[in-house]
Amino acid sequence: MHLSIVIPAFNEEKLLPATLAAVARASLAFAASGLTHEVIVCDNNSTDDTAALARARGAAVIFEPENQISRARNTGATLATGDWILFLDADSRPSFGLFSELAATLHDATVLYGGCPLEFDSPAGAARLCIALWHRLAVWRHWAAGSFLFVRRDAFVESGGFSRELYASEEIELSHRLAVIARRRRQGFAWLSACPLETSARKLHFHTAGHHLRFALRTIVTRGRTLQHRDACGIWYDGRR
Repeated sequence: MHLSIVIPAFNEEKLLPATLAAVARASLAFAASGLTHEVIVCDNNSTDDTAALARARGAAVIFEPENQISRARNTGATLATGDWILFLDADSRPSFGLFSELAATLHDATVLYGGCPLEFDSPAGAARLCIALWHRLAVWRHWAAGSFLFVRRDAFVESGGFSRELYASEEIELSHRLAVIARRRRQGFAWLSACPLETSARKLHFHTAGHHLRFALRTIVTRGRTLQHRDACGIWYDGRR
């Protein structure tokens, strides 16, 4: 069995090396189960050394000119040759334990897609509350965070991939469509609970809690239309690194 790890990256020269190093260490867990893997970085129109750093560390690199996370993930997936695809964010660092559980899960014929809990690298009180709420919703609604979403490649292709109409929350929308495919195939969603994924808390430092709250309220009030406009999703697209 083969796994394609797809990492979208826009101006990630600061954090991408640590992510790729963590992937290299964690992927040692695959040997016991006979799982092989490849790493694909989608350079999402970066102006820094993201692409060069990725190539220097052995990743395949593909370019996506339009700065949108959905397009970057979809473009990265076009190079995937694996039976499974894992979408991993460029500021997230998987552990050996997490990849051990992932390897075992990928051999489960009843699973179509899945996710895992998250853990900020420098958590604050409000962040812990928000992430606890996300975990409850994710398990209940069968949602996977975009920072760690694994799916059978044929199911991803069948789904049409991440929506190009959304600039945020695209992983939730995709999770809904994957759930429909899973029910039809009599397969399901897997939640890897043993080890959380460590991810950067930089968005919490760059933007105030009030900023995040206002974005969430606008999204609710507009019934998600805010998510269809890049300028309205500045938290994710302001380029701050």
